[in-house]
Amino acid sequence: MEHLPVRFPDGFLWGTATSSYQVEGAATTDGRGASIWDVFASEAGRIRDGSTGAAGIDHFNRYAEDVALMKALGMGAYRFSIAWPRVSPDGDGAPNPKGLDFYDRLVDALLAAGIEPFATLYHWDLPQALQARGGWEARETAHAFAAYAGHVARRLSDRVRRFFTLNEIQVFIDQGYGWGNFAPGLRLPRGRLNQARHHAVLAHGLGVQAVRAHGRSGTLVGPAENMSTALPAIETPANIAAAERATRDLNAPYLGLILEGRYADSWLARQGGEAPRFPAGDLAVIASPVDFVGLNIYTPTRYVLASEAAPGYVELPLQDSHPHMASEWLSLGPETLYWAPRHCHRLWGVETIYITENGTSANDAPDESGAIHDLDRVMYLRACLMHLQRATRDGVPVRGYFLWSLLDNFEWADGYATRFGIVHVDHATQKRTPKLSAAFYREVIARNALA
Repeated sequence: MEHLPVRFPDGFLWGTATSSYQVEGAATTDGRGASIWDVFASEAGRIRDGSTGAAGIDHFNRYAEDVALMKALGMGAYRFSIAWPRVSPDGDGAPNPKGLDFYDRLVDALLAAGIEPFATLYHWDLPQALQARGGWEARETAHAFAAYAGHVARRLSDRVRRFFTLNEIQVFIDQGYGWGNFAPGLRLPRGRLNQARHHAVLAHGLGVQAVRAHGRSGTLVGPAENMSTALPAIETPANIAAAERATRDLNAPYLGLILEGRYADSWLARQGGEAPRFPAGDLAVIASPVDFVGLNIYTPTRYVLASEAAPGYVELPLQDSHPHMASEWLSLGPETLYWAPRHCHRLWGVETIYITENGTSANDAPDESGAIHDLDRVMYLRACLMHLQRATRDGVPVRGYFLWSLLDNFEWADGYATRFGIVHVDHATQKRTPKLSAAFYREVIARNALA
């Protein structure tokens, strides 16, 4: 019997992703200002290995080498983020020309290599100057973001066609302002947290408008959110419908708000008197039409079964034996790559979806020969891509996939101790070494298929 490869649609876009604070380094070069992560990482006890992102993996100086790695992998696209404090050291005011010059060089190198640049405008490195004035608790931060987004679109949209506004609002608000384990390390009461959340989602809407106003004709823009996903524990029509309802509830103050233009009544009821306060026009701004939605997908949020009692589903706890990857939070659920984009398409009618992040940490290290055989990562990626291919086969409009990450880098509160890259980085020498997973991904890209 002939073996048929598991193919993706013609024209499917394959890439990898990084973020500025995690890879760039050059923390004070060419007038870059301090970010909240510079301050947070410098505080004792904040980062597991005591490191900071000040040096990153020296992508600022080694970007040409990194672009060559991308080209060797056959990538068609690269998602990177722009450091707000590199462009606007004080968070607002006139842009810093030298800061923008770096992104000119990077974009030109990508295009010369035949790689399409996808730029994220905010990946958590808020200028510390804005945090000193209230950060995301302050409404002015949303307007400062729009001004910055306009500067970037004006400068780069002659070559960058697709911009993402903010990366994972849910994570940087909940963990940075609610749980305190990410920058700026605050633990706000629920009312203040909801207000900060609202300002961040408002920044998305204002950013969309700014990119449209200042970008070249044909510039496209949308969010990149880690959509919380409920999966049917057993795939029956009733359980699938329950999973859709649960997913809508889980995303009410983030992606649901952006795509529906209103806070869900059930979510507002749960907040009581601690719901955010805002002018009437905010919801229309937040719901500014987007050209695509980026989904960062790592792990399922809930497994559910249908229920006749409100809210129409029951959540099932994950058992202690549920498998996970090297990071404890990364429980294994590759079928999320099917259900997350499917729910996004069915719930909100989104017709262009990119998987803007998917990947895993692994306990990989060079063997005696210097090779890195990260077989666990290969197994994880293969499983995820099988489910993603099912989504595209079923007509879910996923147009591309960005693996997280190209390179081992500064993994936020874990520092350099956790590795997500398909290219190993020796943090003492900055030497890059492709892993087994890089060879696997190169083969997937070349075939546009799993084989």
